[in-house]
Amino acid sequence: MKIIEGGVCAAKGFKAGSVRCGVKESRTNDDTAIIFSECECTAAATYTMNRVKAAPLYVTMEHLENGVARAIVANAGNANACAPDGMENARRMAKAAAQLLGVAETDVAVASTGVIGQRLNIECIEAHLPELKLEDNASEKANRAIMTTDTKPKTAAVEFTIGGKTCRIGGICKGSGMIHPNMGTMLSFITTDCAITHEMLTDALQENVKKTYNRVTVDGDTSTNDMCIVLANGMAGNTLIEWQDEEYQAFCKALNEVNTRLARQIAADGEGATKLVTCTVKNSRSEEAAERLAKAVVGSNLVKAAMFGADANWGRVLCAMGYSKAPFRPEYVSVAFESAAGSVAVCDKGAALDFDEELAKKVLSESEVTIAVDVNEGEDSATAWGCDLTYDYVKINGDYRT
Repeated sequence: MKIIEGGVCAAKGFKAGSVRCGVKESRTNDDTAIIFSECECTAAATYTMNRVKAAPLYVTMEHLENGVARAIVANAGNANACAPDGMENARRMAKAAAQLLGVAETDVAVASTGVIGQRLNIECIEAHLPELKLEDNASEKANRAIMTTDTKPKTAAVEFTIGGKTCRIGGICKGSGMIHPNMGTMLSFITTDCAITHEMLTDALQENVKKTYNRVTVDGDTSTNDMCIVLANGMAGNTLIEWQDEEYQAFCKALNEVNTRLARQIAADGEGATKLVTCTVKNSRSEEAAERLAKAVVGSNLVKAAMFGADANWGRVLCAMGYSKAPFRPEYVSVAFESAAGSVAVCDKGAALDFDEELAKKVLSESEVTIAVDVNEGEDSATAWGCDLTYDYVKINGDYRT
């Protein structure tokens, strides 16, 4: 497997494009994007577990029920969630994209992100979408068009081999705030030219989302619009993946690489964040327990605040573990802080260690910090990603709507 460039345009047969429709009047850059395949794709998706779901999700669920699609259309600036005429406008958005692309309306998945509770200006999308031009290398343009409070685009792509054929898989995503996925606002779009059945693609995506996007937390809020879509057009020419065999495992490995890279980028670009915070929990009784522990640590506001201040307050780590509802024995736990500046052990068998505060400050002042936890009770492990909590998070969300 090799890391490559290209995002959603890395795989054969995929194009992308973006245009400024004026969904949000104050927005000066493009706000609507399309990802399109030259031929019909096998399609799979996961959606938010929030009981309040945006209209585009329901429309996409309908359109992907048969397991095929050709395109994705997405807008920023308005979530079309809890909004007047939500379903009608989501369908009009799909229809506008279908007319531009010359495909069936049901072959278009729809996604939206932005302010909740306000009517989507579908008229401006219908008026300006025909101006969109599809290009072979417009992945980043499409990525930037769906950004809201994101500070940078998020992309990943890899090349791998299936049955002697070179396959590619790539993706883009957006997400900076309202991120605590259970499949934010988190949108992830993945494309591949690998030939794989709907059943196998669905299995691979659902299993992988649990260990990538669902292990990211920025602020504990699960969005109404979270969605991850994978389109596979089969243009690599490999033998169709129909079973969970070695070729399926190779595909899953490539999918995991892309989604892990995207998940880390979401966490690192959390609203107001200055650093990516990773928690690894090892030697746990089960993977589920390790995941609960890791997510509790990176999700703790007190831990996040300590990371912002580069304060080696390891007691907050154990405190978060204690309310995670995961089984572990505090008296067995060891904790260390790690980064490019070094490593410092701060706790052993649940008790404090003497450590160099100056070194700890240096370790925690890096842009990427790992909280390494060993519960010393089993053989399973898990990793979760988050970010620090800064003054800017409140500033960004204090007037997000206005």
